[in-house]
This record gives sequence, C-alpha cells and structure tokens, in this order.
Amino acid sequence: MPLTFYKKPALVVYVTCGDPNLATTREIVLAAIAAGADVIELGVPFSDPVADGPVIQRASERALKHSTSLGQVLTLAAEIRQHAQSTGLIVFSYLNPVLRMGMDRFCKVARAAGVDGALITDLPVEEAAEYLRVMRAYDLSPIFLAAPTSPDDRLQRIADASRGFIYAISRTGVTGQRQQLAGDARKLVRRLRRFTKLPIALGFGISTAEQFTEMGAFADAVVVGSAIVETVERNSGREAIAVREFVEELLAVTPQLAATSN
Repeated sequence: MPLTFYKKPALVVYVTCGDPNLATTREIVLAAIAAGADVIELGVPFSDPVADGPVIQRASERALKHSTSLGQVLTLAAEIRQHAQSTGLIVFSYLNPVLRMGMDRFCKVARAAGVDGALITDLPVEEAAEYLRVMRAYDLSPIFLAAPTSPDDRLQRIADASRGFIYAISRTGVTGQRQQLAGDARKLVRRLRRFTKLPIALGFGISTAEQFTEMGAFADAVVVGSAIVETVERNSGREAIAVREFVEELLAVTPQLAATSN
C-alpha cells in the first residue's frame, strides 16, 4: 500500500500497544489521528527492546503483563483502519515476534488488516532479502532505520530497499527525550537525499513543539515516540485526552507547508 504524506512536515506518532491496555491504545491512536497525526507506528511490546530507552522499556513491560501479542496488535490495526482510511499505519516491531508468527502469515494478516508497512528495528538491510520478498509480495512498505554513523554505501542499500519512507535517526543511542538534538541530523538528511526521493522522517529524541518545527524545516516528517509514551504513563485514566492535547500542542506552532508525497 502506498504511504502518502499530505503535509510537510508530517507527524508520525509512535505508541506502545497494550499500554496500559489494548482498548486504551485504540482510544489513544484515534485521539492522535483526530488531533492531526499523519502516520501511526503501532509498537509491538518486546521483552528486550535494546533500541529503546527507559520510557518505552517500561511501557513494554506494562503491555507484556497483559500478554499483548503481535496478533493482537494486527487486530487493533484492523479496528483503527475502519475509522481512519487515509492515516498511515506501520507495525513497529523487533524481529522475533514476526518470526514466531511466520513471515508470510505476518504479511498476509497485516495486509488484510489495512497496515501500510512495517519497521523491524533489529533486522539489518543486509539480511533482509526474504523479508523484502514477502513484504513486496503483499504490497507492504518495508521501512528501515538510517543512522548518522551509516556509511554512504549502506545508506544506498537502505534507500534501495525502503518503500513508503526512510526513518532517519537524529542521533546515536536509544530512544528518549533530549533537550538538544544532535547537530548531524540535518547532515544525515542531506546525505540520504543523494540516494532517494522517498520522504525522510526524523526520529529519536524529539519531544517539543520547537524541536518538531526545527526538524520539520528540513525533513519531510518527524517521529515523536517517547514523549507520547511518557504522556500516556503520566496521565492514568485520561490517556487519550492527554495525547490529543499533546499532539495539538506539537502541531499548533508549525506552519503547514506544501503537500508532499512519495
């Protein structure tokens, strides 16, 4: 399925599914969409989320206490798709849950659920041949992470393998809010532009409206994850309302520029 960004910068919102429970996750996602989110990353909780900081680690632990599974996340995606026809839906997972389900079954169910694509955080592009084959067979967009430390030849491979958009990591390290973002974020976007015409989404550490505006000045989209998950954590009983208010705050100061699409 094609992913389209209707405005620049687009907002990509990450949620940890099942935190605090799946019913509330559904309300949170719909609230984020109503507030203006363009793409939702449906995070599959994992017991050893090595790329994630403490906020998302705690959320994964809470979700796993309810035995939240990849299958349940795909069911949730289907429910969300019934209410949001044009919003991008991405499954954000580590590789092990996908392998346990089976690559072909995962793609088949994801396609039927209305999912647009997937980002498997610990699957390097160099080892993704079978994954890419199955994803493309089901018309799903494989999305890969590009880091500031990636050499040019690897950025080329990521660009060639990706569909939908490329997730550019704004700095090295794990996810989590930062007061200041790495100065090499702009450089990474500039380097990626040499290899792809796909939209580039910047993530890791973006948590304020000012940072969203700053990153959105040179990226096609901005990913906000830990700040969303922390908003959920801090607002027990009013999670969806708090997320909607936060998303509205992120977007309030950002002028909407010309629409872009891949």
